[in-house]
Amino acid sequence: MVTHGVGRMTNDEGRMTKDECSVSVIVPIRNEAKAIEPALRTLLTQDFPADRFEVIVADGGSDDATVPIVRRLQGEFPNLKLVFNAGRLSSAGRNTALRHASKDVAVIVDGHCTVPDRNYLRNVADAFATSGADSLGRPQPLDAPNPTRFQLAVSAARASRLGHNPDSDIFSDEAKFVPPQNTAVAYRRGVFHRVGFFDEAFDACEDVEFNQRVEAAGLTCYFTPAVKVVYHPRASFRALFYQLGRYGLGRARLAFKAPRSLTLPALVPPAWALWVVLGGLLSLVVPYLGWVWGASLALYAAVLLGAAVVLGRGRPAGVAARIPAVIVGIHFGFAWGFLKEMWRRVRG
Repeated sequence: MVTHGVGRMTNDEGRMTKDECSVSVIVPIRNEAKAIEPALRTLLTQDFPADRFEVIVADGGSDDATVPIVRRLQGEFPNLKLVFNAGRLSSAGRNTALRHASKDVAVIVDGHCTVPDRNYLRNVADAFATSGADSLGRPQPLDAPNPTRFQLAVSAARASRLGHNPDSDIFSDEAKFVPPQNTAVAYRRGVFHRVGFFDEAFDACEDVEFNQRVEAAGLTCYFTPAVKVVYHPRASFRALFYQLGRYGLGRARLAFKAPRSLTLPALVPPAWALWVVLGGLLSLVVPYLGWVWGASLALYAAVLLGAAVVLGRGRPAGVAARIPAVIVGIHFGFAWGFLKEMWRRVRG
């Protein structure tokens, strides 16, 4: 449990006013030397009173220049803290930073993203004050400075229904109350007293697992575009496949911990991958099954080509041409991680 007390409550309804709300920004990182300085500067130069916010970087054993960069920035910004995450994983980093947090609310910001608005922390305080919610969700579109054609293809694909969980609102632009599972990223400190910390058995989807507990406790989540952050899309097929593999692994792990969390959209990619492999093998001995298998592959190829046309409209031809491969990487990367973890659990 969190060792600090619950943050100040400033009116009869238990809502913090926007002029008194203070914010702890939690930044779990490892080997982010290329991105960490601009990310931290956008946070540390916010149009927000310096005594009302802190940025806590939890480093998971970086072996590049990440830590020296953070230490140099500490010389400029006294409200920048550096703590060491012995657990190395993002879930442990979140918990390490939270144990050092001293403000009313905590918001998670990763080291490889950009905060596009100097009023970001004001918007966080305003959203908590006006909504009275226990947590906040935000849009997380993908963009990068000087993006490659592959990164532009990733941005387009991930924002589509073919490229992300349709139950998630992270690409929405509508302010509303939503279930917290796939969107909550900022919390009143009392939430951690109520549901505990992040589960350090998770290397991915620790946020989804934690937010499952937030919803189970009857706590609310307000989604607002005012607290948007921009994430950097992966720059290669290999990096994208690995990223989605981690997501798939986390989802499988969550399914064993909380079976009711498993949804149909999460099952579709691994089921399709199994069909592609096993259906192809069975079609060698069951001729009529081969027709069905071949037709399903043709349909999938048609969907990929249609996605290239629709999502690539108005984009350079090189971007549209990469969209089918990106979607394949998303689907089969997730499936690989999911099935690998399922097999490990079943064997265990």
